[in-house]
Amino acid sequence: MMKYISLAALGAGLLGCPVVAHADDAEADAPGRAIVVIGQKQSNTIENAPSTKAGVNAEQIATTVNAVSVEDTLKYLPSLVIRKRHIGDNFAPIATRTSGLGASARSLIYADGALLSALIGNNNGNGSPRWSLVTPEEIDRIDVLYGPFSAAYSGNSIGTVVTITTRLPDKLEARATALVNVQDFSLYGTRDTLPTTQFSGSIGDRFGPLALFASMTRTEAHSQPISFTTITGTTDPAGTSGGYPDLNKLAQAIRVLGGGGIEHHVQSTYKVKAALDLSANIRATYVLGIWTDKTEGTVDSYLRDASGAVSYKTAASGVTTGFNSAAYTREALHFSHALSLSGASPKLDWQIVGALYDYAHDWQNNPSPDTVTGTTAATGFVGTRNDLPGAFAGGVGTIVKQDGTGWVTLDGKAAIRLGNGDAHTLSFGAHVDRETLNAQTLTLANWLDSNSAQGQLRSASLGNTRTFALWAQDAVKLTPALTLKLGARYEWWRADGGFNTTLSTAVNATILQPERQFNGFSPKASLEWKGDNGYSVRLSAGQAYRTPTVGELYQTTAVGTLLTNPNPTLLPERARSLELAFTKQDAHGSYRISLFNEVIVNALISQLNAATNTTFVQNVDRTRARGVEFALERRDILPGLDLSASLTYADAITAKNSNFPAAVGKLLPGVPHWKGNMVLTWRPAPRLSLTTAARFTSRNFANLANDDTVGQTYQGFYRYFVVDARATFKLNDHLDSALGVDNLNNNKYFLFHPFPQRNFTVQVNWRL
Repeated sequence: MMKYISLAALGAGLLGCPVVAHADDAEADAPGRAIVVIGQKQSNTIENAPSTKAGVNAEQIATTVNAVSVEDTLKYLPSLVIRKRHIGDNFAPIATRTSGLGASARSLIYADGALLSALIGNNNGNGSPRWSLVTPEEIDRIDVLYGPFSAAYSGNSIGTVVTITTRLPDKLEARATALVNVQDFSLYGTRDTLPTTQFSGSIGDRFGPLALFASMTRTEAHSQPISFTTITGTTDPAGTSGGYPDLNKLAQAIRVLGGGGIEHHVQSTYKVKAALDLSANIRATYVLGIWTDKTEGTVDSYLRDASGAVSYKTAASGVTTGFNSAAYTREALHFSHALSLSGASPKLDWQIVGALYDYAHDWQNNPSPDTVTGTTAATGFVGTRNDLPGAFAGGVGTIVKQDGTGWVTLDGKAAIRLGNGDAHTLSFGAHVDRETLNAQTLTLANWLDSNSAQGQLRSASLGNTRTFALWAQDAVKLTPALTLKLGARYEWWRADGGFNTTLSTAVNATILQPERQFNGFSPKASLEWKGDNGYSVRLSAGQAYRTPTVGELYQTTAVGTLLTNPNPTLLPERARSLELAFTKQDAHGSYRISLFNEVIVNALISQLNAATNTTFVQNVDRTRARGVEFALERRDILPGLDLSASLTYADAITAKNSNFPAAVGKLLPGVPHWKGNMVLTWRPAPRLSLTTAARFTSRNFANLANDDTVGQTYQGFYRYFVVDARATFKLNDHLDSALGVDNLNNNKYFLFHPFPQRNFTVQVNWRL
């Protein structure tokens, strides 16, 4: 690892030579301000990615999106689906053209150079991006790249790369926002009105070469149930009544006994940014992000006993396991650091970015769902189950700690323009990353008190992955209209320190996992023609290796009675992707049609083994996804009327599966045939804008064999059609307001979890 860092540092030193400012930069006319926009502008210039792009800026977000958190801002971009179950949700993975919500490691999310993608896992839990480190009010713009066609990014870019650029002040500025959201939720026996409040503020100024910015956002949110306790059959547990009849995703009769995971969040995000112009051509930037979370999850039982009292029984014996797992507390303190140095000139751009993400404190507590084993004298714990409702008052439980989990990245990259008219643009760089998993579960004397006595180690999962990569890309202007881009990336990957401990009767069984290594070469190519009339055609091809995450290799988890086992022998998945894109641009916007094809060998897919109720990540021999994506953006189609829309068809199937032939020819989990959205914005007056938006997907499946035939149920995946609306009014230069509604048509749909029903947002913004 040290030799990799030394190589990167050497490259950084070589790149650090003095240069002069870009002559064609928009900011070049401002004396002493040659490099104002950092981060994404610099990266775009260097990487010159041969990929389809989409994006949204701060004005579009403010006008069209009811954005309570940053993941909301992406929901109308082509082919993207973000599983945001409710406001305050910590687990919101992104689905792309060809990958579902359980493939979080097939996307890369950056904010000002800091990696927000949690590449410690590939799932919709702890592998979800850390969106909360950014708030909508600080965004300058968001850019999205589709497909693994840029040599600058690892194979985690198979699906998409999202880069978030936040603001830096040019002068004294201050902002404050107050927001209220209310959801009216009704399903089975749960009927509730769920409020959210959010307050945010920021201040920034420029002092000669130094720009400073600070912001704070506090959100208090209440969620609908994100899980339901169910039992198989047509009757409630003996001695109770009140359950609801339904079918599970396999069309088996069940009773729905109550809701769980009903969360109350209190979250805060703090940001500090500083940018110093070291000279007219070099800028140093530091960004600190701090995120805190305190969550309480509870349950709502529909059952009543003979006396009319609430019952939590899930079996005749009085066991309440299904309810226990849906009651919990969670506390977190996460830090993000990003330090960058960048410069530009007519012939050379360069950038060095180092970032660190640290789970300084991350604990989750549950009442114990099973018998606590071990020596009572040593632990002080009673060796019995801690059932509800008694567990509401405390008692024995478990605590899951992830302190010390996190990742670090270092990138050095540059672009040199050569020849007359910049006939060649040679981009190159080096990359280092390290991901660390440190998760352990212990018994706890009182699950409501994290500081109570901790006892027996019930499980532990530790390990590291690391990658060192070199990449280069050359953009050659064959003619004024024709450009050829050739690129390559070579990666050295290693996994080590794998360690698993699981509780077996009264002792712990410990497994030391073997070290793993892999080297991979990923070529890229693109040919693009641009006509004088705004038409362009681009054919892109790329190979990428997505190596297993440390969680897939080493982490054992349990959600209720569902176990997820690691697999330290997993092979990297290899993707070969093609895209043919036709684009027409003019003064009023653009049209685009993209044809895409993707074949993945040794695809890493998590699938439940129903016989053992255990989930295994497995290498599927081959998957294939092909389809077409249409996107348009039109401004002033009528005076003051703007339209953006997209429609995607994908046929993503299992092409070969030696271990599970029944899956061959079936849709991949979480990848529907159809996705689409449309946003229509009308500005009837200079200070008023009105937006109506719609988004939909066709039927999803959770299982490789597509045998989950019932989608409109807990743990099922269904189709949805949702209509949103937003109105913004600018009272004056300092004050504006917005009123919005999401899911106006109150579609009650499931993507494993029940999703938010109709909810209203009122927002007031003040700026200096």
